[in-house]
Amino acid sequence: MTSPTHAGWQSKLYVPVASSRPDQPADFSKLDIPAAGACARPATDAAAEQTRDLAYGLVRVLDDNGQACGDWNPQLSPDQLRQGLKHMLAVRAYDERMFRMQRQGNLSFYMKCTGEEAVAVAQAMALESGDMLFPSYRQQGLLFVRGRPVLDMMCHCLSNSRDNIKGRQLPIMYSWKEGNFFTISGNLGTQISQSVGWAMASAYKGEDHVSAAWVGDGTMAAADVYHALHFASTYRAPALLNVVNNQWAISTPQSFACTGTTFAARAQGFSMPGIRVDGNDFLAVYAVTQWAAERARQGHGPTLIELYTYRVASHSTSDNPDAYRGKDEAAQWPLGDPLERLKAHLIAIGEWDDAQHAAVEAELKAEMTANWKEAIKYGSLEEGPHWPVSAMFEDVFKEMPGHLRKQRQDLGV
Repeated sequence: MTSPTHAGWQSKLYVPVASSRPDQPADFSKLDIPAAGACARPATDAAAEQTRDLAYGLVRVLDDNGQACGDWNPQLSPDQLRQGLKHMLAVRAYDERMFRMQRQGNLSFYMKCTGEEAVAVAQAMALESGDMLFPSYRQQGLLFVRGRPVLDMMCHCLSNSRDNIKGRQLPIMYSWKEGNFFTISGNLGTQISQSVGWAMASAYKGEDHVSAAWVGDGTMAAADVYHALHFASTYRAPALLNVVNNQWAISTPQSFACTGTTFAARAQGFSMPGIRVDGNDFLAVYAVTQWAAERARQGHGPTLIELYTYRVASHSTSDNPDAYRGKDEAAQWPLGDPLERLKAHLIAIGEWDDAQHAAVEAELKAEMTANWKEAIKYGSLEEGPHWPVSAMFEDVFKEMPGHLRKQRQDLGV
């Protein structure tokens, strides 16, 4: 048999292309963005194969003039819309405050979700309080909607004496049992399998709750995701499996993990609906989440949701995005800013104006400043007080094993 090389054919490794690099302008010209309202909304009991087009399209509700269009319009009241906008503004104000504190040396680490606020806020508003949340590290909006005090979030980031995790987690890896907010994992992808397990247990017990998990586009290359998809499909777990495709997994573009198709399309192989939604469209995100949650509660199983958005800020305070993407890329993103889009919609329907917007922004800025001043009363990064060293031995075993008792004694605590 003649080898391909001997036949004159030479193989070549394909390397996926990024949307930009530091020496290149951003290029989003190949994105196929359908008009708002173009995607049909199927019945919640539709078979997975009947939803195939949604995995390759893009559910959008808000058009360029701020009007809500199409079957997916969730018909939210003006009060609900204003509440959603205020939650997103609060998240952005919180992010800005905490980012500045890290840059001034008052925090060890922080991660912003600028440009992705609609993902967590709209989804949390579409879910019920009894539903269990398994977030990644850019869904702080879930906590705002569920009513977690900003003071407690700040104290966690400071790892001070009021930190409910007792200094055992990296800042921004929140946990809140009372709010059904599962501890954030630094080992990306673990939470999606845990979410499916929780959903299976909830269904087994006859409960009416669903679980929701979030992973990023880069994590879609991890095996945990496929274990979760397999079990969710097999047992029709009442689970929402969310992929936040913000285009960049630290320094690698989403094209490194997408295998040439959409992330939502992978659901078809597991016989579950996969829906791709404009992640910067508050109304579209709410509607798709509401649809998937209703489907799960009715016993029709899980849904894979790809939230198509953009990470405007750096991956974290340890990252410099100018080293791997074009400096103007965020400004070129064609789906805009989720806050500005919802603001424009409220103004278009006569339920908001610029003066109200500015007043809320000022109020939130003052609120974040006041909360920070209160938080450092419970301990600063440098001076404490922090949880005592002895706390590291607690809350793991019901009865402390001998080797840990010895370690504690050796430390004199």
